[in-house]
Amino acid sequence: MPGFSKIEKPFLLPMCRLSTMQALRVRVAGIVQGVGFRPHVYRLAVRHGLKGYVLNLGGSEVEIWVEGDPKQIEDFLYDLKNKTPRSAEIEEIHIQAEAPKGYKDFIILKSGTTITKLSMIPPDFGICEECLREVLDPSSRWYRYPFHSCAWCGPRFTVIEKIPYDRENTSMRDFPLCEECQKEYRDPNNLRRFHIQGISCPKCGPKVFLVDPTGKQLEAEDPIREAARLINEGYIVAVKGIGGFHLACLATEDSVLEKLRRHKKRPTKPFALMALSLEVAEKIAEVDDSARELLTSPARPIVILPRKPGAVSELVAPNLKTVGVMLPYTALHYLLLMDTRDKFLVMTSGNESGEPIIKDNDEALRKLGKVADYFLMHNRRIVNRADDSVVRFTDGEPVMIRRSRGYAPRWIILPRSIKSPAIATGAFLMNTGSVAVEKYVIPTQHIGDLENLETLEFLREALSFLIKTYGIKECDAIVVTDKHPAYPSRLVAEEIASKCSNNLVEVQHHVAHVSAVMLETASTEEYGIAIDGVGYGDDGQIWGGEVLYVGQGYERLGHLDYLPMPGGDMATVYPARILIGTLTRALGEEEALKIFQSNGLQRYLPGGLSEARLAARQTSGSPMSSSAGRFLDAVSTALGVSWKRNYEGEPAITLEEYSYGGNIISDSLLDAEGDTVKTYDFLLKLLQGELRHSPRDLAYTVQFLLGKRLAEIAREKGAKKILVSGGAAVNTPIVKGIRAIFGKENTILPKKLPPGDNSISAGQIYYAYLQGYI
Repeated sequence: MPGFSKIEKPFLLPMCRLSTMQALRVRVAGIVQGVGFRPHVYRLAVRHGLKGYVLNLGGSEVEIWVEGDPKQIEDFLYDLKNKTPRSAEIEEIHIQAEAPKGYKDFIILKSGTTITKLSMIPPDFGICEECLREVLDPSSRWYRYPFHSCAWCGPRFTVIEKIPYDRENTSMRDFPLCEECQKEYRDPNNLRRFHIQGISCPKCGPKVFLVDPTGKQLEAEDPIREAARLINEGYIVAVKGIGGFHLACLATEDSVLEKLRRHKKRPTKPFALMALSLEVAEKIAEVDDSARELLTSPARPIVILPRKPGAVSELVAPNLKTVGVMLPYTALHYLLLMDTRDKFLVMTSGNESGEPIIKDNDEALRKLGKVADYFLMHNRRIVNRADDSVVRFTDGEPVMIRRSRGYAPRWIILPRSIKSPAIATGAFLMNTGSVAVEKYVIPTQHIGDLENLETLEFLREALSFLIKTYGIKECDAIVVTDKHPAYPSRLVAEEIASKCSNNLVEVQHHVAHVSAVMLETASTEEYGIAIDGVGYGDDGQIWGGEVLYVGQGYERLGHLDYLPMPGGDMATVYPARILIGTLTRALGEEEALKIFQSNGLQRYLPGGLSEARLAARQTSGSPMSSSAGRFLDAVSTALGVSWKRNYEGEPAITLEEYSYGGNIISDSLLDAEGDTVKTYDFLLKLLQGELRHSPRDLAYTVQFLLGKRLAEIAREKGAKKILVSGGAAVNTPIVKGIRAIFGKENTILPKKLPPGDNSISAGQIYYAYLQGYI
């Protein structure tokens, strides 16, 4: 249980004497609503012979009143702390002695609206073994029921409209309980269904149905079986889950995947797979004990794993040796997979390219009608949309790529309470927002890249939910944003600040990266390495390969060399532009073009040699970048590994995977001079043919040395340990290079937040906290 070590008897209450105390008011914070906590307290109190009540309060905390024999109260408190329900997490318990009121029984009271202590809104929990067993049991009244859940599993965050977590405050209020469910709901001996708000059954719960792209319902005795049959025939089916729609199809048929990629306008970005079971997952990927633990956890994230050759179509994850796999987290998904021929499917987010995941039936028909052949829908409203979370392993450690379903909206605890609330709007790519209240930082679910109005509106919507839920008054809040003057997230921050004439607090992008890891470690000053794709630097250039010291203020201690970006954003899509810019800056236009052409690099530009000449002429006035991502993209292109960014980080991601099996060539392959890692010189040597080594060895060596050189700079500046963040902080060779200097124990990767831009909003808040703004 976070926040508590295991309590051994005797448990002594601070400031209380049990010999004279016969009644206590106990308030519990954590994940204690929507997880069967009140029924659990009821059973504990009855077991220990106590009287009183338990109720949800308005802040989603729980209040308990117990009175009776002091020894029985002591035993009750011990069990309360040490025997929580499966999905509950207790963070704090506040105890106050009271005069007994003479309660005759112990009862569960109707929820209140008073907010005395904040508590976490529970995330969604994957289906538990008990519920799945009942769904698969022909003698069970939940046989093949796709919405079965209990105290231990099912949707929470995605169905809640407001706190406290009661049925009438969720989208389940649309489905009044039938007589049988009501009986179980009222039965204190029913461990999994007593006072559980999300329960239902085929008689009273949501219904599933199958429609064509016009919305016409298909006659089908079992819509899920029919959807599986259609998928087996090669059709694409849009499936409504708990956080939004997926597009589901066979993962072994090239023609089906070609169609999906064409209609979704997603040429190479990998698709996630959903496998029926661990046994099926092990047929398509290498699954070790750490991966098994993640795959079967209540969060049920997508886990990126080495894929087994030939198990799935190459079009699932083009040019990659890995594949993202998850297990079914609802009965609906399990039943669908069970009737498919392969027992695994592509299960990718249902959205138009660049837009948020779709949550409503009408919107799905409108926007996915040209992609999906059929739609497996249901009539339960999704309140808060949530993409699947993604986790990978970096040098053996699990690291989040995307934090959403199953993890959001968990909070992170600050070292002390804040004097005013805060609202942060994050970055441009992989956006999240965050709020801070009392002593908690609460990030939103994954929002996405702010490339369009729909995603920007999603950011507003997600922040508004947290602001309302946690009772934040916008005019009392400090508003925090990125320093970049043109980020769309800044527009949201300015809108909030302008309502009350609040000043904006600006936080440099990479300082926010390091600050996010500091939040997890509750540090007040640290050395950090921030390595990612893009961030607005204090000098007006593009940063992304930085050694920083963050505390009261911050200092940039070192960085990668600046590389030219002719054409600006075009150079991020076609890294060959970075190569021609580097050559032109060093050798002049004509010599640069000769070397560029002799390497055959013109084939990596849509306009060929003519575009290369244009880029060469753009070099003198181009932006400059110290970004690790852009350097790795350039190396990937120069080695002929990957040369177009169809999705964020593609050339760098492909380079990492390509490099596995490579060896360290020489420690001097990539040098540093003073506070600068000489990436510019490396590219010149590579392009001029001075580095005649195996491409795989070159790829591995340069990534490893990039991490090592940045770590050496940090060590020379006085660092004894190092925090690592940024999108490239998931790169195993780079992390190995950093650990070659600091060791594994003193190289700190984030655990609760992703190292990429998903964590920027939380880092923005923590930096504002360190400076005393909140």
